[in-house]
Amino acid sequence: MIPKRADGRKLTRRGLLAAGPRAGLGLGFGSLALESLLGDGQSALAATAAARAKSVIWVFLSGGYSHVETFDPKPALNAHAGKTYDKTPFENPINSPLHRKRFRSVPAEEINVRDVYPIIYPMQVGFAPRGRSGIEISDWWPQLAGVVDELCFVRNMWTTDNDHAAENQIHTGRHRLDEPQPSLGAWASYGLGSLNEDLPRYVVLGGPTRSDTRQSIDSLYLGPQHTGVPLALDPVNPLPFGRRQAAQSARQQRDEFDLVGRLGAIAAAEHPHDAELRARIRGYELAYRMQAAVPEAVGFADETEATRRLYGLDVEATKLAGERLLAARRLVERGVRFVQVFPSPYGVWDSHQKLKENHTRLCATIDLPISGLIRDLKARGLFDETLVVFCTEFGRTPGLEQRSGGVDGRDHHPNGFTIWLAGAGVKRGHVHGATDELGYNALGDGHYVTDLHATVLHLLGLDGRKLEVPGRRRLEIDHGEPIAEILA
Repeated sequence: MIPKRADGRKLTRRGLLAAGPRAGLGLGFGSLALESLLGDGQSALAATAAARAKSVIWVFLSGGYSHVETFDPKPALNAHAGKTYDKTPFENPINSPLHRKRFRSVPAEEINVRDVYPIIYPMQVGFAPRGRSGIEISDWWPQLAGVVDELCFVRNMWTTDNDHAAENQIHTGRHRLDEPQPSLGAWASYGLGSLNEDLPRYVVLGGPTRSDTRQSIDSLYLGPQHTGVPLALDPVNPLPFGRRQAAQSARQQRDEFDLVGRLGAIAAAEHPHDAELRARIRGYELAYRMQAAVPEAVGFADETEATRRLYGLDVEATKLAGERLLAARRLVERGVRFVQVFPSPYGVWDSHQKLKENHTRLCATIDLPISGLIRDLKARGLFDETLVVFCTEFGRTPGLEQRSGGVDGRDHHPNGFTIWLAGAGVKRGHVHGATDELGYNALGDGHYVTDLHATVLHLLGLDGRKLEVPGRRRLEIDHGEPIAEILA
């Protein structure tokens, strides 16, 4: 309910901010939360049908895992290993109109354009049908195989950047040569109300992986209040400058924040359309509240030994990913809308050489923790209201990478790759889409990365096309289309 003046008239935003303590609002922090409600949520404008998901855990593996050795096995690579594409019984994928339509790569000419290496490289791991659904995944995922009937694979994803700027592209939908756009997490924050005013709507764990990938969590013109908030998994100091100084009492800090709030209110009354100022005011309020809420959320003191083992916290190889995924579960459990998890360092999946050695080790770091997350969400009754997305920026070439005398690796491959989803609103034990026999091109129309964005927003109850910002016209490809075939 909007408060009224003494004469019975409703207070305007300017009047509300200027009145401050005289309006009985404290300004202070209670009224700032009200101001946030008046000026921030877009959900009424962007709402579609009822939301299936309350929260999203977006798990991103940086560097580009090989789709053909993880979730899209291609036995034809073994049958025709060492041949060039034109010596197989299949259409040469380089000559496909799909390749020409989607190709926007930046070439490296040491041998040839980098994603069209012509000599077929065999799979470096075995594979088999898993679960009741019989979905084929490789032998590098023994734990994930145990929950495969809960997963929904999309095997016909494609993107256009063949270098690691694709890490930004999978989160923003834009090629590096185009104008940047806000990240998916920022759009989710912009479109949704908060479920917990003591925590950010959009949290980032383990990233951004370096300065030139900040776009993957940025909000740009949506305003800084919608940028992802990176948290460290240190209950003592999870957020830089997020602790009260030892020499300052709680009362002194309270008085300091109240003064900042009053000064902010005066400035806001003079500049009611200053988005950065409003974000700064909200930021002070949220920072004050987060002092207690964040350490509790990222601390594991109340977790059982069984839960710790479920995520692999007792094994050095799985501890890092396990901690971040367990923290993600704790955050969505407490009402965070979007948690973006980087379970491994920047670019480590980038297996130009020694693919078998690298992927064997790397799959073992995430296999137990990610399957543990699925099991834990189910056990806690969170699976039906939480959407899990597991992705990377592109796949790897079916052909052998030959640059620098390479003999055992694959290069970047944006033309076709696989991601999977699980939980709220998606089919279980399901495979959608395909690449060709050699794993080169995503068949049919395929799904550009913004189709994945549109699907996530749809499951959150949002219509991405209604999330337009005046003066910021988005392209048709920026919106994407929900992948209807995977919706439960």
